[in-house]
Amino acid sequence: MAVIEVRDVKKTFKVYFDKGQTFKEKILFRKRNRYEERAILNGISFDVEKGEAIGLVGHNGCGKSTLLKLMTKIIYPDSGSIKIQGRISSLLELGAGFHPDMTGRENIYTNASIFGLTKKEIESRIDEIIEFSELEQFIDNPVRTYSSGMYTRLAFSVAINVDADVLLVDEILAVGDAAFQAKCFEKLLDIKAKGTTIVIVSHSLAQVEQICERSIWIDGGKIRMVGSPNEVHPQYLEYMGQKRRPIKPAAAAAKSDPDKTVEKPEEKESAACITKAELIGEESSDSGKYRTGERVTLKIHYKAVPEKLNGVLVGLIFFRNDKLQCYGTNTQRERLTEFTLKEEGVITCEFDKLNLVAGSYWIDIALRAKDMFAYDYKAQAVRFTVYNNVDEVGVAKLDHKWKFD
Repeated sequence: MAVIEVRDVKKTFKVYFDKGQTFKEKILFRKRNRYEERAILNGISFDVEKGEAIGLVGHNGCGKSTLLKLMTKIIYPDSGSIKIQGRISSLLELGAGFHPDMTGRENIYTNASIFGLTKKEIESRIDEIIEFSELEQFIDNPVRTYSSGMYTRLAFSVAINVDADVLLVDEILAVGDAAFQAKCFEKLLDIKAKGTTIVIVSHSLAQVEQICERSIWIDGGKIRMVGSPNEVHPQYLEYMGQKRRPIKPAAAAAKSDPDKTVEKPEEKESAACITKAELIGEESSDSGKYRTGERVTLKIHYKAVPEKLNGVLVGLIFFRNDKLQCYGTNTQRERLTEFTLKEEGVITCEFDKLNLVAGSYWIDIALRAKDMFAYDYKAQAVRFTVYNNVDEVGVAKLDHKWKFD
């Protein structure tokens, strides 16, 4: 059963060039009130089933946050419809409605009532909200005395503990310190397990992959792709890697050096790019055929402009030929952050045992910045086949021994 129904939603905003602020300015300087209309959403339609979690991904300005605000009825669409069943809790603008001169406890009552809780419901869970925020010793102080981290922690704690049927989340999972962030993430997983429907906007694709069954990629106000995160995210990262590459305008290049030949856009490189990838077996060859349990080495050849790098992490994902994700990791997840890239080099990843059952596979490889945007993403960078004389099923080969007593 669909809990959320979004049908052909369109939203346009007026962007003023030089808008008069006062009534006098608007009358005397009418020509200043020039504006252009920008279509942010242009016919968005999708359904979300009860208990399902979906992620909205896309570049900044594509309309993700606007869509969430439409779903919470902060703003309304120009056309189309949005139907949501049940109580909604939104983690959009944390602390909206907090009064600086009221205590944390008083603001809990005010903010929770905005979410639709009765006084009796608030009183029954206020201890749980305070405990989750870890602000017991400050809860009766005015919130103007709180740090920004304390403020958002209290707001998050209220919103996450209202037992909503639908939870809308917009880029707020980086709340507080690392321990509190982990606590918030665990709480989201717990809420999902209880059957709450979740719509989340995040640039952290890893978080979306952990929480969501589906990802919706929005580009230019339209849905570009819908599917499992394992299908959508590689395509999105490859697109962002291409989009990120800096292109020097031809006019600017000609002006700075009229005699210099302007490079074609496709000749431009990003801050880092993968030039070649190869999987080497025990016989020092990249034949593309390896036996189960064989020792293999993945070599990633790259070129980079070190001074343009905004941190680096290297990621890889193994897929079976039916698009099943078999294994994925990156250097950030493995806490390998103390490395840099040279202008040209090779990144090596060794696998003592290729413990995959017989079948056809490929590897996607990514070079990303610390903000998770891709310098380069190579889908199906390496394709290979695993063979074995044992007819096993599944994905992984688990080492084992049989005993019969």
